Amino acid sequence: MKVFNTLTRQKEDLKTIEEGKVKIYACGPTVYNFIHIGNARPLCVFDVLRRFLEYIGYDVRFVQNFTDIDDKIIKRANEEKLTYKEVSEKYIEEFWKDVKGMNIREATVHPKATENIDEIISIVSSLIEKGYAYAVDGDVYFSPKKFDEYGKLSHQPLEDLEAGARIMVGEVKKEPMDFALWKSAKPGEPYWESPWGHGRPGWHIECSAMVRRYLGNTIDIHCGGQDLIFPHHENEIAQSECCNGVPFANYWMHNGYINVDNVKMSKSLGNFFTVRDVAEKYGYEPIRYLMISSHYRSPINYSTDVIEQCKASLTRLYTCRDNLDFALNNAADGDVSDEIAAMLEKRREQFIAALNDDLNTADAISAVFELVRDINSKVITDAPVKGNCEAAAKLFDELCDVLGLVYDRKKEDLDGEVEALIAQRTEARKNKNWAEADRIRDELKAMGIVLEDTAQGVKWHRE
Repeated sequence: MKVFNTLTRQKEDLKTIEEGKVKIYACGPTVYNFIHIGNARPLCVFDVLRRFLEYIGYDVRFVQNFTDIDDKIIKRANEEKLTYKEVSEKYIEEFWKDVKGMNIREATVHPKATENIDEIISIVSSLIEKGYAYAVDGDVYFSPKKFDEYGKLSHQPLEDLEAGARIMVGEVKKEPMDFALWKSAKPGEPYWESPWGHGRPGWHIECSAMVRRYLGNTIDIHCGGQDLIFPHHENEIAQSECCNGVPFANYWMHNGYINVDNVKMSKSLGNFFTVRDVAEKYGYEPIRYLMISSHYRSPINYSTDVIEQCKASLTRLYTCRDNLDFALNNAADGDVSDEIAAMLEKRREQFIAALNDDLNTADAISAVFELVRDINSKVITDAPVKGNCEAAAKLFDELCDVLGLVYDRKKEDLDGEVEALIAQRTEARKNKNWAEADRIRDELKAMGIVLEDTAQGVKWHRE
């Protein structure tokens, strides 16, 4: 597999630290609100990365954190007259509803910042001892000037980065680019004991601590949104490599931005949508489909028209799978033919080749739709064969599972009255009593049951 490495700005062969195993860290949400559609993209994209690596035989250890202490969480807690913990637990619970709705698998570990305070303090203490950080009035700051490679991920020299930096009111750092590793607690704020007094971790240090604790000093892949490259990921590299003395992550993968009606999404512009808002109107699966429908490094555009197109595409996939089931129920015995086996293998190889090329989900989806076309023209025929149908269904399910799609299939059972009416209509057609057959069809339609007469028998679905 080749991946585009933000660190080197080129595609590279994925060579893992330990053969057959992959260690991945993905930055998770700050849990003070419902996740928005911008959050949904890395969740969906890197879920596909994990699924694909497992599909091609890797043992994946996937860690994704919760930032459960932060200025935004404290602000929300004050607004809602709750504790920071009540706020974070509330929105972690809401997070689970949304990610399960989008069919995102749980990480191997979902650590919280507040569960790793000892590890954070250990790293901060080490950075002070090594001369990369300093304590002042209960705060601890990291000095980027002490790290010669600072800026290597964002590909910006320190001088350029410094040009836009400033010291905020209340900060006591020495240089504008210095960033907080530990913050002293203000009156009424939650805090933990530390060698520097009562305080809490800065944002960047928590990820360094959780990577080291759950994955080790060096990991294979670190991923997240493009907006995290600087300063978050740049700072993670600096503090981790200065503390541990080894490379932090060998590959960095970043997904592109989301636009809304061709304008970059932002709260200030009022074009900001939560996953819950969109799901209540369109369902969760169209959101997942949208997030992986373009190459992950490209920007994507959310609009009403686009999400409706996603729904239509999913309908094609569901229809194909339902038609396969119907064909299988009416198929003659027989093994898969050489022609069909070769066709299916070609589509499988096409799908794998797409994802091996820097996780090209757009081309992988195209391969699935070419499989759908082949199934419709060569497998679901007037005389379907059991072996062909079974092999096609197996591959269809495999590929859709890697993409995390077609996960909401519902087996619909007819009640006795409906079954009896369908049987009566079949008998009426057999006896060429067309008027009675049409009457029963209309009666079923009034009940919300739509019939379709095919060469293999009667198909039905609910309106």
